[in-house]
Amino acid sequence: QVHLVESGGGLVQAGDSLRLSCAVSGRTFSLSRYNMGWFRQAPGKEREFVASIRWSDGNTHYVESVKGRFTISRDNAKSTVYLQMNAVKAEDTAVYYCAAVLDYRLYYDPGSYDIWGQGTQVTVST
Repeated sequence: QVHLVESGGGLVQAGDSLRLSCAVSGRTFSLSRYNMGWFRQAPGKEREFVASIRWSDGNTHYVESVKGRFTISRDNAKSTVYLQMNAVKAEDTAVYYCAAVLDYRLYYDPGSYDIWGQGTQVTVST
């Protein structure tokens, strides 16, 4: 059985930085074969794509609102995916989820992802 466990969330002030981690566990899981994504969900809103990274070439995609501020990366040796969040804003407040998908074509669609973590809360105060 495969598990994704997010960590690193918390309460920060606007303009601060935060790094989220997503640790992968499970004997049969090979992180290098999965494409990974970060999503977020604010209260009363739908789950939103934030960033993704393709396993084959490291290519990344971001939602427009975080471009230039957030960076997704992966360390296959540590079976961990990261989301570096810089210059955070109040509108970044949400529960952040990492997820894994085999088919990258719909990297922005949460419905296409196969495995999900439990989420970590990020709250940005002003």
